[in-house]
Amino acid sequence: MKFFKINLLLLLVLTSCGSAVQPSADVTTTSKATNRYWQQHVDYAMDIDMDVNSYQYQGKQKLVYTNNSPDVLHRVYYHLYFNAFQPGSEMDVRSRTIQDPDPRVGSRISQLGPDEIGYIKVNALKQNGKAISYNTVGTVLEVRLAEPIQPGEKVTFDMDFDAQVPVQIRRSGRNNKEGVALSMAQWYPKLAEYDDEGWHADPYIGREFHGVWGDFDIKLTIDEDYVVGGTGYLQGEPTVKSGKKTLHFKAPNVHDFTWAADPDFIHDTFQVTNGPLLNFYYKKDLEPQYLENWKKLQADTAELMSFFSTSVGTYPYEQYSVIQGGDGGMEYAMSTLITGQRSYRSLLGVTAHELAHTWFQFLLASNESKHEWMDEGFTTYISTLAMELFKEKKSDNPLARTYAGYIALANSGVEQPLTTHSDRYKYNQAYSAAAYSKGAVFLAQLGYVIGQENLEATIKKYYQDFKFKHPKPFDIIRTAERVTNLELDWYFIDFAQTTNTIDYAVNAVEGNTITLERIGLMPMPIDLEVTYVDGTTESFYIPLQMMRGEKPTSATLIKDWAWAIPTYTFDAKKAVKSVEIDASKRMADVKRENNVWSK
Repeated sequence: MKFFKINLLLLLVLTSCGSAVQPSADVTTTSKATNRYWQQHVDYAMDIDMDVNSYQYQGKQKLVYTNNSPDVLHRVYYHLYFNAFQPGSEMDVRSRTIQDPDPRVGSRISQLGPDEIGYIKVNALKQNGKAISYNTVGTVLEVRLAEPIQPGEKVTFDMDFDAQVPVQIRRSGRNNKEGVALSMAQWYPKLAEYDDEGWHADPYIGREFHGVWGDFDIKLTIDEDYVVGGTGYLQGEPTVKSGKKTLHFKAPNVHDFTWAADPDFIHDTFQVTNGPLLNFYYKKDLEPQYLENWKKLQADTAELMSFFSTSVGTYPYEQYSVIQGGDGGMEYAMSTLITGQRSYRSLLGVTAHELAHTWFQFLLASNESKHEWMDEGFTTYISTLAMELFKEKKSDNPLARTYAGYIALANSGVEQPLTTHSDRYKYNQAYSAAAYSKGAVFLAQLGYVIGQENLEATIKKYYQDFKFKHPKPFDIIRTAERVTNLELDWYFIDFAQTTNTIDYAVNAVEGNTITLERIGLMPMPIDLEVTYVDGTTESFYIPLQMMRGEKPTSATLIKDWAWAIPTYTFDAKKAVKSVEIDASKRMADVKRENNVWSK
């Protein structure tokens, strides 16, 4: 009774107190709730003048922002990512205090001097020609608008800014460990995304990004001996004046713009049959074996491009660039930055992974800060399959190591749900295992649940329906439901929103009577392989009752198993010699030793 009174009191407070239910003062809703899809739009025009000696640059940015939301906006926010590379920043402190620091970062930011740090300083900002107030808070610029932006309204922001490229530590920067002069990612004031969940003005602490779709028009002035590659299409020949050249790039319908530059870049091209032009930028002073790797990479990248376009959906742009730079491998608009001093297998593997990000993450563009597993996991899944193209001996289960990575995490005691924000993992290793391994297993195991052909159809339909639309986690499950007419919300809820595990066991076998047991909390349909005493075998399929249907299978179909009932018994046709749950090992059972029984 006391519990009831407390909750009733809480309900009365929430329903009577206006401040508890009113929207933020920064946003005014002008229409009733609607399911109509919308997203914001930005068009950037920037003039950038780079000094390659000081690593500083001046920028003028004109940004046309279209408010397609039903809300009146009283503020906007910009990301100033380079501000993370300063002693005392959130990235610096977190990198030094997390229990398993990223060795690429560690304490390096804390040791940067004034001429080595990164920064973006906004000097002036106007809205439709009128100066407006703003405040820099770490890696975010908070902007109070002169006039609210009405639904459907376009406004123009004009900004002057100065910036300094940090010593290369994480993804962006100057003079990386392989001597690439400029790796320019997340280098400009970037408007934060606003969607039906509100603003996404996350500080840059550890990883991952989110951006607004739009068109980019970039004029970059740099020393004339620098070779530049990256996002977009070069417009005509560069103009040259006083030892510097100005390159003009346009990039339609992207949510990011990245470039890299070095005076010693070799620039090769390779045309994909019925596809885009591939560009390769790499240092001419690489050792001979690495130069040979970069030459060999070109035809194989074309094969990868064709595989992804066939397996997921057609690549929609006219070019893609693989560029030596950065600190490992990272995907960007129409391009990737990867380190180049690798074995060929490593170079090809990183290229496959980063190129796959063009579909999962760049063209689908889910919020990778909140849903990092949709980005890294789905990419890991499809790029692992792509690498099978280059193996003489194909794997029975190409994702076996990925399953092992997830299962180790599930048994480690430090797993957090996939709903965890990418910056909020207690351990970097737990983030990596969740985002890459568990995220990939989410797709691979979905194939176990609904059938591989249905999974392939789901991936293609997901891409077709949600490209350029910022899909959310449940969109992939709803797509699978539309393809199969099965009920699959249970799969998403247990595997993504909880740390519930799968553990099924062969409990007992007596003659031809088989009893199975569900030990873990997560439900699954069961593939069962039975070997009889006479040496013959039979495959059985036990549907999960809450799925409301079955995957396509040639196995013997037997009665449903309801989740809340922990055991399941049935009679096989003959005396049994051995039983195995999930012989394919595509169900992520965390304790496989109890999956098998034999005399």
